[in-house]
Amino acid sequence: MKFKTVTHTIGLGLAMYALWLLLSGHYTPLLLAFGAASCILVVVIAARLDVIDHEAVPLQLSFGWFGYIAWLGKEITKSNWDVAMIVLDPKLPISPTMVWVPATQRTDVGKVIYANSITLTPGTVSVEIESDRILVHAITRAAAEGLESGNMDRRVDRIEGR
Repeated sequence: MKFKTVTHTIGLGLAMYALWLLLSGHYTPLLLAFGAASCILVVVIAARLDVIDHEAVPLQLSFGWFGYIAWLGKEITKSNWDVAMIVLDPKLPISPTMVWVPATQRTDVGKVIYANSITLTPGTVSVEIESDRILVHAITRAAAEGLESGNMDRRVDRIEGR
């Protein structure tokens, strides 16, 4: 087993155990041991199946997430406001648009994060992902232009480690 694979395996085990601790809410010694044993068993099975790689355990994504999530929350809030104003306007000023936006991420995980971020933002939906671009439906031309500026793409690149 290569060093990188070992670090990914350990990272996967620790991440799974941390998630188990957060979700279980039980901290008695017996249940902590059962949780650790179940995480170890899953990691051993995953290692034997040779499914642990840099995309299964994206360690490089872990630290850049905090700033990105805060920024994405702000963007979601702004978009919520924009969509609410459109819906409440008696003229209903929508201009549905389909646009291809460039996706410069190197990994499939990065592309999925970018596409899901687009869909989480009200007024835009990712429709299709190709190798270097994403088809997006936007409720207004302004929302489409916001994506075409590439700000979200660059931020996803940063958390991807570029």
